[in-house]
Amino acid sequence: MTAENKIRLLAVVGATASGKTSLAVRLAQAFGGVVVSCDSMQVYRRMDIGTAKPTEEEKCGIAHHMIDIAEAREPFSVAQYVEIAQKVIRDIAQRGKLPIVCGGTGLYLDALLRGGFEETHSDPALRESLFTYAELHGAHALHQRLQAVDPESAEAIHENNVKRVVRALEIYESTGVTKSESDRRSMQLVSPYDATVLGLWYGDRSLLYDRIDRRVEEMIANGLAEETLALEQDGVFAANGTAAQAIGYKELLGFLHGEESLDEAKERLKQATRRYAKRQLTWFRAKDYVQWIDMEQNGSLRSFDEITNEAVERFKH
Repeated sequence: MTAENKIRLLAVVGATASGKTSLAVRLAQAFGGVVVSCDSMQVYRRMDIGTAKPTEEEKCGIAHHMIDIAEAREPFSVAQYVEIAQKVIRDIAQRGKLPIVCGGTGLYLDALLRGGFEETHSDPALRESLFTYAELHGAHALHQRLQAVDPESAEAIHENNVKRVVRALEIYESTGVTKSESDRRSMQLVSPYDATVLGLWYGDRSLLYDRIDRRVEEMIANGLAEETLALEQDGVFAANGTAAQAIGYKELLGFLHGEESLDEAKERLKQATRRYAKRQLTWFRAKDYVQWIDMEQNGSLRSFDEITNEAVERFKH
């Protein structure tokens, strides 16, 4: 794909509670843009408060896509995200609007920017048989099977990570192509985008953690416990392991089951969210395509207008 045919795209990434949505909306107002969410949990309907979906007030009239597109009881994969998001972005660009990708799920953004994945097939029956093999013969024996057919993946995946070992074997046994080779082919895909990716950086991490703590308090006040209870009672967490692991919900189950106080649950949620934010920043920091914008200066947050102006200039150049 030639540079002239690539879709111009702007992305705003960073840690949870860093201010991504506010900046994306402001940039959409400046450039005539439409926001495309890049969040692996905001795709699920009914998971609203815990995933910090933007309210209508926060959207400021700017259209947002890739939110509420999947039933919470059904697993939703990165491959599904890329397939749908690519169509949405093409439609936005064809209407003369600027697609603005906004979110903190690095794996989804990576896959989107590089143009998707080399196709790998899913075989539920094969997957189940591999899990059964691990239960009968042990994780080490399963890992040895992977070692025999794909030593590169076996070297990269610890034998105790049975889920990833199973997936690597499933790819090989259903396609005849090793996971390591499939990953290489994916990396060679040509990106359909001319992308500018702006990351929000907090050199003083305490400022970000203060924002996280405030967000958790707001979530609780807005009914996070009630939302969590409704999802659990509807069987969402039992049916969808991905949803069950979403930060914001599992930390409240102890409180809902009468095993700890609300204050204890809130503190655990704050700590879990801080750790998640750290992992997000580590992920994006390793990507050379991210241009970082400092959110603070001399121990204080910069003005939002100043940050917006810097983002505008970065995109123009």
